[in-house]
Amino acid sequence: MSKTIETDLRTFVKFWLVPVGILAVVFFLYKALTGLVIIGISIFLALALKPLVRAVNNFFVKHFGTEKKHQKLSAVLAYLIVVLVIGGIVLTIGPVVVNETSKFVQQLPQTIQDSFGGWDGINNFGKSIGIENLQGEISNALSNLSHTILGNFGADFVASVSGIADVVMKIVLVIVLTFLFLLEGPAMLETWWHSLSAGEENKKPVQVAKKVVSKMANVVSTYVSRQVIVAVIDGTASGLIVFLLSLIFKFSPSLAVPMGMTTMIFYMIPMFGQFIGGTLVTLVLAVSSPIAAIIFAIVYIIYAQIENNVISPKIQGDALNLPAVMILCAIVIGMYMFGILGAIIAIPIAGCVRVLIDEYPEIRAARK
Repeated sequence: MSKTIETDLRTFVKFWLVPVGILAVVFFLYKALTGLVIIGISIFLALALKPLVRAVNNFFVKHFGTEKKHQKLSAVLAYLIVVLVIGGIVLTIGPVVVNETSKFVQQLPQTIQDSFGGWDGINNFGKSIGIENLQGEISNALSNLSHTILGNFGADFVASVSGIADVVMKIVLVIVLTFLFLLEGPAMLETWWHSLSAGEENKKPVQVAKKVVSKMANVVSTYVSRQVIVAVIDGTASGLIVFLLSLIFKFSPSLAVPMGMTTMIFYMIPMFGQFIGGTLVTLVLAVSSPIAAIIFAIVYIIYAQIENNVISPKIQGDALNLPAVMILCAIVIGMYMFGILGAIIAIPIAGCVRVLIDEYPEIRAARK
């Protein structure tokens, strides 16, 4: 027995408006994902720079007068300090990477000679594993590789240029947006809170929201600032180890500073960065002195244990108050979503989630 359901046009439109609206929002988020990620990174960096801005501002307040007068100047100077430090790191590490790569290429024939006794030794080694003409196999492989590279050079070059241009554009956007958030962010946020609190019934929810957002911002800035402090200590220690080894094994002491900066940068990647940085320094030292590289690896592993169990807990303290399993889960999720960048921001984001969980009863009460 069939029934006929009658409805008017307005009900029909309302019924379909909800799913269509949801699909439209999902489509918008999908299309705007890259832009939203850039904005999110910029906000994160602006929050991370808050302690430095506050330190510069306190310096001006102490020596030159009122606080409000120097807020924007403090933000500009803090931003310039960070840009100059990052630029100095890049200019210091870059030439070392180029020089060590060039040295490795130049020493490769001698390394083959010392390790295998030249091509005759390589052929003898090949025969011992069942390959009659290992030299020919290597030559053919290199020839095929060169032909493949040359054949795809045009397309690869265009794709590389396009990819580099895209990355540069994103970096520039992040740099500009971070600067603008530092300058205009606090005033924009205060204006937003003031607008939301209009009306007596909105004051309590806005006060609670403001408190929660402030706690979340404090979690991000505190974690990043303390992580930077530990990273600087780690870089100083590794640089000092490399310098002392250079005096013993007679390789260039100029490697100490860039190698220290390398471990400092990679330390910012939670849990895995220290291992990556130490491994890279070990590989670079191996080009100049394999024995020095082995000694560095042993000493750095010992230092890492001291740092992870004594130095880092003392400095980080209970800034996030997160269990280890939650930290690891956050890193895994962040890494698989956004790669290395996701791993870096995963822990402070997990700390913000913890703030929301802790403040949920008050949030719920304010909504009622």
